[in-house]
Amino acid sequence: MYFKLLACDVLLREFAHCIARCTHTISPAFTPKGEHVTPARLRETLQRQIDAAESDGVSYDAVLLGYGLCGNSTAGLAARSFPLVVPRAHDCTTLFLGSKAAFVEHFGENPSQGWTSVGYSERGGGLIADGTTGGISDSDGSYQAMVEQYGEENARYLWETMHPEKRYHDIIFIGVPETREPRIEACLRAEAERLGKPLREIPGSLRLVEALLAGDWAANEFLVVPPGCRVSGVYDHDEVIAVERGSA
Repeated sequence: MYFKLLACDVLLREFAHCIARCTHTISPAFTPKGEHVTPARLRETLQRQIDAAESDGVSYDAVLLGYGLCGNSTAGLAARSFPLVVPRAHDCTTLFLGSKAAFVEHFGENPSQGWTSVGYSERGGGLIADGTTGGISDSDGSYQAMVEQYGEENARYLWETMHPEKRYHDIIFIGVPETREPRIEACLRAEAERLGKPLREIPGSLRLVEALLAGDWAANEFLVVPPGCRVSGVYDHDEVIAVERGSA
């Protein structure tokens, strides 16, 4: 099969490792780290790339997104002639960890927990992610407006994510075995020491990245958006995103 891949460059090492071993043909394109801070701009960029795939002269079997919901950046994206495949993930943390279950285990109670990885730290901006996202919606930005739009439980999650608690006690390092780099990890340890916080390592996994590229799109882990439909947000820990039909 022939896939177009659109991904954030914080995952470049992970995708490059898996693309080199993939039996399918992958045409990748990466956008810079931090674009999710301005969700409308990232959404426009991704939609342009999706639309541009129509003129590549290739009949892609699907356009793959190496993104999660990412501050609502992927909500509203429309599939054109080719299906659009999106991981059921809030952000790249789930892709680094390899499953939604691992995300809930380590970040479910504190989505603003500080974390980093080799790939995240080496790309522009800061070395450590603090959980900050960009604008989530077109509401007035108040908590009550988010409750009215998304419901109490979902609004609480989004509010905590948009307003991170900086006083987390440690920094999580997601160590993906296949993409470890001692030099970069030494820099991360030094940065954690400078901040006066311990660097706590948890295991990362390429499982979701490999499954996305392999076409192994289990319905509980990936959303397949048919041509003519859009991505819409669900904002829970299970479904995360859904298909909005007949609106592309």
